[in-house]
Parts: sequence; structure tokens; C-alpha cells
Amino acid sequence: MTVSTAARTAQDLAAAAKDVLGVSRLTNHALTTWLHGLPGVDQVGCEARAASLGTRSIKTSAKAWAIDTAIGMIDLTTLEGSDTVGKVRSLCAKALVPDPLDPTTPRPAAVCVYGDMVATAKEALADSGIHVAAVATAFPSGRASVPVKLLDTRDAVKAGADEIDMVIDRGAFLSGDYLTVFNQIAEVKQACGDAHLKVIMETGELVTYDNVRRASYLSMLAGGDFIKTSTGKVSPAATLPVTLVMLEAVRDWRELTGVQVGVKPAGGIRTTKDAIKYLVMVNEIAGEDWLSPEWFRFGASSLLNDLLLQRQKLTTGAYSGPDYVTID
Repeated sequence: MTVSTAARTAQDLAAAAKDVLGVSRLTNHALTTWLHGLPGVDQVGCEARAASLGTRSIKTSAKAWAIDTAIGMIDLTTLEGSDTVGKVRSLCAKALVPDPLDPTTPRPAAVCVYGDMVATAKEALADSGIHVAAVATAFPSGRASVPVKLLDTRDAVKAGADEIDMVIDRGAFLSGDYLTVFNQIAEVKQACGDAHLKVIMETGELVTYDNVRRASYLSMLAGGDFIKTSTGKVSPAATLPVTLVMLEAVRDWRELTGVQVGVKPAGGIRTTKDAIKYLVMVNEIAGEDWLSPEWFRFGASSLLNDLLLQRQKLTTGAYSGPDYVTID
């Protein structure tokens, strides 16, 4: 198995894509033929399987493991126009010490902010090992020129971002202009250098599960290190059936290419019960290899609070009061 996190040029990615597609030239026709040749998604079967996995129950010891695992997979996020330096520093302080009364509490994987807040987050987190993720490419709409998107990415990386969360051009994708989407992802990947690239597909705007599957493969083909459901600004955001389709895609992509790619559901995941449903699905669909922050993340702002409350309940046998956790 190899990983897709190394710095790669757009030309390298195009060459690798031609190898996967078995073509001498990477054209929109070649991409369309390949993507539309993928097996279709059985909507009824997909939703039934997701619902079935969502009913699984786990015992106390497994629940404790699941809570700690989920905490360690969180990209603790603030992406509001009203974000301030103080708010970002406060969020970073929470990431560094999620539970001041229990030093054994795991830390989140990353703090996710707008690009202009990267330097603030980087300074606050210092050498803690918590990554700084930045949204880029005219998040959340993606409606900007390619030079602007690339400058947005380079600025965030220069400021110290370890990870870049980009949005695809959904208009181009939905109109069948797959080559434009591919080229933009590949160019952003090149602009990332050694930073990891998460590709946000905004699945709530893709309408069908077949489109989710095609967007997943296109994002991986173009060099994405993670495929991500949503910006959190469009409803519906992350759902279990959509994440199931994405997990199948990364599993099959590794079988096809030997490259492992991560998955990040984001938006609307607020409770421990929800998080555990996703972990069960990861284990059942993709497998244990994806049960780590390196390969699976939750994009969330309020999920951590509920996980901390449930963790404390397992430890003490009682729920804490509402002032036990900070309000995000």
C-alpha cells in the first residue's frame, strides 16, 4: 500500500490518471467514459445498508474506545465570517486541553479555520502535534478564478497550514466538465506542496449517489488525500448513505491502485451516537485500516462537547451539568 500525501505536480497526476484510465491523452471524453462506466449505486440497497449499520449497539468497553477514537478524529472547526483571533485562540486552547479535569482525554486531530486565521492557530497550537487545516479555493462556493484559488491555497500553506480543504467546482462537475474539475484539483494539490489535500465535494448539491461515486473517484484520480462530504454550509451535509458510498470508493480505489485515501464526513454530526454509527460503518465498509485519524476525520464544531460529556458519564456514572463543557 502507498499513500497519496507526497508533493506531486499536476503533470505527474495527469500521467498517473492516464495510466489508470488506460489512455494516451487525458480528455473530458476519456474521463466521462471511465466515470460513467463505474457501477451504479443501488439507492434502496445503499440506504437500507446504512440504516442497518446505524442500529448496531456496542458495549461499555467498546463504547469507551469509540469515544476516545472519535475525539482523536475530530477536525475542530470554526468557519464563520464573525471569527476573531480570540475565538480561534479559544478553540485551540480547547483542542489542547479538551477536558481540564481529565488529562487522559485525547486531543482532536486538527483545528480547521479560514486561511487568514492559520497563523493564529499555528502559534496557539505550537508543537502540540495538532494539525492546522485551512479551507481554501473560495470556500464555500468555489466560485473564483483558478489563479485566485491557487493563491488562496499558497497563502494558507505559507502561513503554516498542514492540511488544505478545497471545494470542487460543482457547476463544472454537474455540467459534465470533468476535465476542468480534475485540472483544478491537480493544480491545487501541486500548490499544497507537502500539505495534505482534502477535496470537498459538497454532496448535498450532487443530487445522486452515482454522482457522489463519480466525484469521489475523480477527486482521488486528481490527487486528493481525503475526500470530504460537505462544507457544512449546504443542507443536507454528511449523511450515512453518502459516507457509505465514499467508503466503498476509497476501499475499491486502494484495491485498484494500491493508494489509500481518507474520508471526512462534515456537517451535522453532533452526538456521540452519530459518531459511533460512522465508526461502525468505517469498520464494516472500508475496514480497520481506516480507523485512525490518518484516514478518517469528523468535521465538527459541537461534536466534541457531547463526546466529552459521554466520556465523563462512563467514568463517573453520572452526567455533568451544562457548564461542564465550553459553548462553541
